[in-house]
Amino acid sequence: METDVIVIGGGLSGLVACHEATDAGHRVALVEQESEANLGGQAHWSFGGLFLVDTPMQRRFGVRDSFELAWQDWQGSAGWDRLQGDHPEDHWAQQWGRAYVEFAAGEKLSWLRSHEIRFTPLVGWAERGDGTATGHGNSVPRFHIPWGTGTGVSDPFVRRARQAEEQGLMRLFFRHRVDDLLVDGGAVVGVRGSVLAPDEAPRGVATSREVVGEFELRGRAVVIASGGIGGDHEKVRRWWPSRLGTPPRQMISGVPASVDGRMLEIAEARGARLVNRDRMWHYTEGIRNWNPVWPQHAIRILPGPSSMWFDALGRRLPAPGLPGFDTLGTMELLRTDPQIAEFDHSWFILNQRIIEKEFALSGSEQNPDLTDRDIRLLLRSRLGSGAAPPVEAFKEHGEDFLVAEGLEELVAQMNALQGRDLLDAGQIRAQIEARDAQVTNPYSKDHQVMGIHNSRRYRGDRLLRTVAPHRILDPQAGPLIAVRLSVVTRKTLGGIQTDLESRVLDGDGTVVEGLWAVGEAAGFGGGGVHGYNALEGTFLGGCLFSGLMAGRSLVSRL
Repeated sequence: METDVIVIGGGLSGLVACHEATDAGHRVALVEQESEANLGGQAHWSFGGLFLVDTPMQRRFGVRDSFELAWQDWQGSAGWDRLQGDHPEDHWAQQWGRAYVEFAAGEKLSWLRSHEIRFTPLVGWAERGDGTATGHGNSVPRFHIPWGTGTGVSDPFVRRARQAEEQGLMRLFFRHRVDDLLVDGGAVVGVRGSVLAPDEAPRGVATSREVVGEFELRGRAVVIASGGIGGDHEKVRRWWPSRLGTPPRQMISGVPASVDGRMLEIAEARGARLVNRDRMWHYTEGIRNWNPVWPQHAIRILPGPSSMWFDALGRRLPAPGLPGFDTLGTMELLRTDPQIAEFDHSWFILNQRIIEKEFALSGSEQNPDLTDRDIRLLLRSRLGSGAAPPVEAFKEHGEDFLVAEGLEELVAQMNALQGRDLLDAGQIRAQIEARDAQVTNPYSKDHQVMGIHNSRRYRGDRLLRTVAPHRILDPQAGPLIAVRLSVVTRKTLGGIQTDLESRVLDGDGTVVEGLWAVGEAAGFGGGGVHGYNALEGTFLGGCLFSGLMAGRSLVSRL
């Protein structure tokens, strides 16, 4: 079969590229190794937050933002430092970074609205940073939450794919796994691969890899939109950066098993340059899903700033190891200390008052009020008494949650859960009491307590995400709660190097004719648009932007 464009992968970035091409009248073949139930990819499961700059939603909360401030934050977080030599790894990544921030401060909001993506009034303050003005972190809240969470972002493009299929402009090849790219005269002209056995497993459930046939497709352009490596823990360990210490022996998965990174090596074998492979984004606040969909299914806690964070030996983490502040800074604290290198877990200790206001869970299925656009449920779950129902369900059923009236009882449960007496109740009590002594007045020298006060200066956090400062050991705020945290795999920050049109480059910086790459496979653009750190709300946004740039390039060149 011949077509105009072949897109490998049915996730968000691929669907955006498909839409741009079919909207211009080009014929597209979408090739996806999973079943029809998985159309929309990882975006379907996400919380859906999007990084936007200087929006009406921000201004309603009194937030002053600008391109200049956002670009300063992005550069400080990215830390691009591979800029030497003839073909630097970070050359295109840096250009993609500036282009993306310009998009987020300009066209992005109107473009999203034109594609039927609507936003709640909520603007979250994610990745608050490492405590320096020019380092990692968001200076202001920028995490815009769409109605429908991740499904509210992916579903409009799923619908457009279906419409294009009905119009005869698009063919969807599910259970077709690409094993190679076809090259003729130095240009990529198609794909070949295996037809996998039909599998009607629900979305996200691991599927059969039984091969029942072969296929070949030819086209004028091929777009790689196959995602990263987060579902393959061995690949994560292989590329784990030494700057983050030793990789955990046991990790849990924030993405389905199908996120296997196969296409990266296939593309490399056909001339694509892979860069920044040691840059990755995993979370330290992972908990095991008590109702899993895929193997080792993990959910990430989206924490407010008040829980106390302890390592496996019961030592309070120093700044920037504060909940919600610096993801990879905390990873480095936990993975580079030789005293705790053998342990793969850490702990939150908090109380009922904190969990009711400050705990949210990542994922569309964990936020039914936002996902289902249910305003009444939103008001009850976010502003009513008690924790949100999905949080309470984890507290009741999750193996990582422990509840006790007293601290000694809680610590005994924590030791029992690990099967080792690693924690000393007296040591932990002393650290909590020292912290509690800092909340009795509006002043503090404790970094975390200062962060709580700063958070409550933002009206959005004061209303929905940050509890009033109080003693964790206050009996009126109980019971006490401990949460065991594990590393949850998530995003690949490096990948296929591309120019600003999402065209794939080889080792000499030359365009590989006929080949584009988007989304996580391309490091969300250029092989590393985030650099070393992400500002959150930038993963789905990177899929949208790189897919859009590829689509516009295809339209202009075909």
